[in-house]
Amino acid sequence: MAIDRKNVEDIVRAVGGKENIEVATHCVTRLRFSLYDESKVDSEALDRNELVKGQFSTQGQFQIVIGPGTVDKVYDEMIQITGGARSSKDEVKSAAARKQNPLQRAIKTLADIFIPILPAIVTAGLLLGINNILTGPGIFFDSKSLVDVYPAWKDIAAIINTIASTAFTFLPALIGWAAVTRFGGSPLLGIVLGLILVHPDLLSAYSYASASTEGTVPTWNLFGWHLEKIGYQGQVLPVLVSAYILARLEKFLNRRVLDSIKLLVVAPVTLLVTGFLAFTIIGPVTFAIANAITSGLIYVFDHFALLGGLIYGGFYALLVITGMHHTFLAVDVQLIGSEGGTFLWPMLALSNIAQGAAALAMMFVVREQKAKGLAATSSVSAFLGVTEPAIFGVNIRYRYPFIFGMIGSAIAGMLLTVNQVRASSIGVGGIPGFLSIFPNQWGVFFIGMVIVLVVPFAATVLYGRSVVGRSEKNTATETSSTTNEAEELSSRHSVQGSQESVNTLELVSPLSGTAVSLEQVPDPAFAEKQMGEGIAIEPSEGKVYAPFDATVAHVIKSKHALILEHASGVQVLIHVGINTVALKGSGFTSLKNIGDKVQAGELLLEFDMEAIRAAGYPVITPIIIPAGQEMVEKIEEKTGPATAKQTSILTIHLKG
Repeated sequence: MAIDRKNVEDIVRAVGGKENIEVATHCVTRLRFSLYDESKVDSEALDRNELVKGQFSTQGQFQIVIGPGTVDKVYDEMIQITGGARSSKDEVKSAAARKQNPLQRAIKTLADIFIPILPAIVTAGLLLGINNILTGPGIFFDSKSLVDVYPAWKDIAAIINTIASTAFTFLPALIGWAAVTRFGGSPLLGIVLGLILVHPDLLSAYSYASASTEGTVPTWNLFGWHLEKIGYQGQVLPVLVSAYILARLEKFLNRRVLDSIKLLVVAPVTLLVTGFLAFTIIGPVTFAIANAITSGLIYVFDHFALLGGLIYGGFYALLVITGMHHTFLAVDVQLIGSEGGTFLWPMLALSNIAQGAAALAMMFVVREQKAKGLAATSSVSAFLGVTEPAIFGVNIRYRYPFIFGMIGSAIAGMLLTVNQVRASSIGVGGIPGFLSIFPNQWGVFFIGMVIVLVVPFAATVLYGRSVVGRSEKNTATETSSTTNEAEELSSRHSVQGSQESVNTLELVSPLSGTAVSLEQVPDPAFAEKQMGEGIAIEPSEGKVYAPFDATVAHVIKSKHALILEHASGVQVLIHVGINTVALKGSGFTSLKNIGDKVQAGELLLEFDMEAIRAAGYPVITPIIIPAGQEMVEKIEEKTGPATAKQTSILTIHLKG
């Protein structure tokens, strides 16, 4: 396809001219810019441009959706027009990050650190929940636990507890790995740093309070300088700050030490200096700061419980929208480590359920089948702890479900804080969340769960139906006055349709998993169908198969996406995950090259789902019929369970 140079020139002008472009790159579907001043963007001019399928700004990047197979040509033409240098995705990402304010950068940094270790923490939380069921008194028997009545289960519970508590016991090692990686240092040194801070020779942080009261805290004597010999189990700030120092020191030494002696100098000096700083300055100072923050939060929720529950319970969903909810992961971990439980996480779990209940209610309010399906599937996702599909796909779109979800969550939050409900760990933030709550507080938590299920659901249904009823009443007169004309047009259209020859192309699922509508994809380019129509798969295994006999038209360099072309000329884009271009091919194995002929059911691509999730990226896979294909007349999607090579997920009607 030839690119009209004038259209590319218009794109450059619309983004403020070449002098407003700091760096620019592209992925398989869109141009990505870091602009000096986004206020100079002429959105209307971009909307009029025939090359542009959509536009949006996110995380400091301005993105223009062009479409697969075309975007690389547009980018090449743009580089010639502007005379700029080609940039990588990382360069654009770094430039965009510099435009964020300090608070945004801090939030993003914490998210980058804690999201990769979240699976380990959640798994530990679920296992601790099972241990709570086995060892909690009063759950199955009066004043006795299950292991008290059946002692044979005692050691089973002990083994489960050992497995579950490991992630929390060695939490500094996990944080050290993630933080040093984020700050650009050696991940292995980050792990060692974290283990140093919880060495068995140190007094455990969990025993510090009692030892301090008894005056038995061990100390080091450094030429008269007495330092408490304590570990930092369950602590967040000491290892975060130490990891930052370690990464900076390692990079400093790597730049200045000769390659021939780096192995003998860089790592030993980095660990020795950082370790001394951690025990002498960083640890004591940050330990005191962390305890002060913890004490302040406890004071607020002890003395102003209703207000605390109202604010955090009610506004947690807003934190999800801004991304600030990742910040409170560190607070929850700190509370669990220092106080043995967190009063914030139970409100998180109920907030997720509230948004799910509001989304489910929309299934009984909206009339359009696609919207009903999205409401149903996204509510299930929220009930299991993942609220983004429900919030962004349903509740924010209609506004009132989101508000009613917040109201229900606020009421339940006040109930929890007044009754001092706490979680012993971080688990699945939805209905299974009760497993992380201390068993003696399950009753109050279940009452809160009823509130967040009933209040948002009932309020959304009642208000939503009244809104729909008023809308139908207002349009009734207009509808009745044009009924005959509409019937005549419909009849005429049916006759024309019967005379036209239409072929269909059945697209079987290239992945096993669950087929969902594009609205559930957490990327506006796909969710708003700027790229074209299609469907998405929540995969259950990391394998992509050919959905029909085809030619491989394009394989993106980072291996996460490819385009197949059918004999009819129809092209299909399969894009594994969202923003997975940032992984630069890590976790992906491409088995085909451009120009290869493939048979239906032939394996095209393998990907490591856990590695992608651990890096903080969704694995949901859009399957798109790019817009602008003249032979495509209509596309029908079929959501639900999907088996690779067997289940039909799209019917593409072709013009005869």
